[in-house]
Amino acid sequence: MAAARQNARGDELPPVHLWNPEHCAQMDIEILKDGTWLHDGQRITRPALVKLFSTILRKDKDGEIYLVTPVEKVRVNVACAPFIAIALNVQGKGKDQELYFTTNVEDVVQCGPDRPLRVQTNQKSGEPTPFVMVRNGLEALINRAVFYQLVDLAVEHDLGNGAQLGVWSDGAFFALGPPGVHCV
Repeated sequence: MAAARQNARGDELPPVHLWNPEHCAQMDIEILKDGTWLHDGQRITRPALVKLFSTILRKDKDGEIYLVTPVEKVRVNVACAPFIAIALNVQGKGKDQELYFTTNVEDVVQCGPDRPLRVQTNQKSGEPTPFVMVRNGLEALINRAVFYQLVDLAVEHDLGNGAQLGVWSDGAFFALGPPGVHCV
């Protein structure tokens, strides 16, 4: 899992945080909720190209996500999140547990204080939408199968406002729903 720690730090990624191009190109690039990348409405079918593009994504202060190079940047329309967490590897148990998520572009991310898990709950339906931070404001939507794995690992923990259902990773507790969601 050393690769996960290295990946989470971004050691092998281009230094997009240092690039500040003035030219903002116009292209129709979109990432759908299922992780599909589109260019001009057509699916990008080369996984290597999607993986390459994923390494030069950056979320700017304006809240938008861009593909960034040293000479230009292109705004990307993102339906939900730029990545999808498609696999979960669990090491240890209880408070010593570590959760490692693998994304659709093969990033491996260790969930913890610097890479938190969060669950957004739909106010009307109560449906959870879980995310894990990948890097620099860019999150991965956790797919349903992986979320069910998290639910299977869930324990109750008191966060000061009563016991809540959640999981431990890297010494931190992450709630899997709003306060009031408990084990039955």
